[in-house]
Amino acid sequence: MAEEKKYQSLQEFYPYYLSEHQNTTCRILHFIGTGLVIVSFLLFWITFDYRFLVAIPFLGYGFAWVGHFFFEQNKPATFQYPGYSLASDFILFWDLLRRKERF
Repeated sequence: MAEEKKYQSLQEFYPYYLSEHQNTTCRILHFIGTGLVIVSFLLFWITFDYRFLVAIPFLGYGFAWVGHFFFEQNKPATFQYPGYSLASDFILFWDLLRRKERF
């Protein structure tokens, strides 16, 4: 059995992250989920209603995991690289918003 690569930096991890997010529907679902996470976080800061804070993991992971399990048909990188994966979600969101990456 081949040993999985251990990433030492986000810069090293991000190309792997992109390779695990090639399906258009998966990317759209990640974009929607991350966008809703941002909106929910902003609403929490505006209202201090903790329900918005509680909703964040469900919004972020819910959309992303549907994308992975049903469309990309792979295991989310969150399970092995939670920090790098979370940061990469926001990088992908920003890159898609700027059209640096395509859906």
